[in-house]
Amino acid sequence: MSDTIPPIEQLNRETPEIFIEAVNTLFETAPPLANRLLAARPYKSYLDLIDLAETVCLGNELSEQDKLDVINAHPRIGENKTNLSAMSLKEQGYNNRQTSESEEDRQINATLAELNKEYEAKYGFKFVVFVAGRPRSQIIPIIRERIASNNKEQEMKTGMTDMMLIARDRLKKATGESRL
Repeated sequence: MSDTIPPIEQLNRETPEIFIEAVNTLFETAPPLANRLLAARPYKSYLDLIDLAETVCLGNELSEQDKLDVINAHPRIGENKTNLSAMSLKEQGYNNRQTSESEEDRQINATLAELNKEYEAKYGFKFVVFVAGRPRSQIIPIIRERIASNNKEQEMKTGMTDMMLIARDRLKKATGESRL
């Protein structure tokens, strides 16, 4: 997956494959969402595209299985770097795939792996959070709090909302602008 996206006018004219590749840059590989966004072309801006994605994800248009497929498209926080997209690698604070991890990083990632398992066992889908440049160590209390909330419906909504924050942040990084 590339971390650059073409201008929206160009994307509106691209083949379905190229359109979906660009959408995957923003949202990871989530076919139920990408296909709905493809069908709704053309867009005036990427923000319009993300706004529609948010409406689709938070509304009643997707089945429960589609919602699970969309949220589970995101990688686990603290996941092995070799499994991360270019954007996720940066978002999770890694400089590259080759750098060896410190003992502290290994401990943080082991804790996150256990918490991810607990979260997924409880809710049935992946924990998604907008990292926003925070170190992975600062995510540990957040996932613990969200596990303790014991509200599956709210967790799905929070995860989808954070996915949209991630997409907006990726858009800004890919284009250097926030209002497109």
